Amino acid sequence: MKRFFLDKFMMLLITAIIIASVFPVSGIYEKYFSIATKFAVGLLFFMHGARLSRQAVVAGLVHWRLHLVVLLITFALFPLIGWGMGWLIPGLKSNIFYAGILFLCLLPSTVQSSIAFTSIAKGNVSAAVVSASASNIFGMFLTPLLVGIFFTTQGNSGVSLDAIWSILLQLLAPFILGQLLQPLIGSFMIKHHKVLSKVDRSSILMVVYLAFSETMTQGLWSKVSLDDLMVMLLADISLLALVMILTKVIADILKFNDEDRIAILFCGSKKSLASGAPMASAIFAGQNIGMMVMPLMIFHQIQLMVCAVLAQRYADRFEKQKMNEPAETT
Repeated sequence: MKRFFLDKFMMLLITAIIIASVFPVSGIYEKYFSIATKFAVGLLFFMHGARLSRQAVVAGLVHWRLHLVVLLITFALFPLIGWGMGWLIPGLKSNIFYAGILFLCLLPSTVQSSIAFTSIAKGNVSAAVVSASASNIFGMFLTPLLVGIFFTTQGNSGVSLDAIWSILLQLLAPFILGQLLQPLIGSFMIKHHKVLSKVDRSSILMVVYLAFSETMTQGLWSKVSLDDLMVMLLADISLLALVMILTKVIADILKFNDEDRIAILFCGSKKSLASGAPMASAIFAGQNIGMMVMPLMIFHQIQLMVCAVLAQRYADRFEKQKMNEPAETT
């Protein structure tokens, strides 16, 4: 039953928000903490690049149809659904969190959890590695572009050239450096992945704490009502359910095999908090980043709980099929 409760990382995120609400960083300390956060985020993407195995890339490249479907779901289907929900769900478009909901629709997929759930469900792991990684690489370019398109149509400011440069310098450059050094340090990164995963989580916690500190100092929490929170929660749940249903339908129509369908489902239906939080701080610098990140944090927890259940069901079904197979005769 643990899968139905908040995971430890989500509890840490909530704790970071509470601390930021009571003890927000400000003044000269905010400046130094911001510098430290940018360094931590750069280290995070450097590690992502160093972990990406060349062998996994080669093994997964043959599934170009699968990768194309995942990219289209992530950067086309998701944004269109998020945009449409703003028109179809009463009160959503005027909700203070709607910009954050729309922003999460423009983000790349997760890497670690997409691969982990695909593996648990007995799906195509090598294809999941390439699809999830490609989603994050393309996301460094596509997410700012999509923000410029969708946020301008919503009457909000798009993305500036400074924001794009910040993303390239803070996220893409460390990733490329990590990938270049992968032959030298890749095995070390994989061997110590449990210890290094703490760097991943620490950098995200720093981004969230900084974002909600700014939100607190600006006094924007006083503008949030319980109705706003409930609408955001229902929107996140509806968004994930609709995307997962459509993803399964698309994979069935295109007649992928079972292993590929699993990879498409778990790579296409997710959104990355690890990429989203740093991108929000870069793209929306000087704006209300806390309100932009909150829907993504909630969506992150929901997707983990739902995918944990689905992955185990796929695994159980695979085991039953394996047991029912006729024994080979010698």
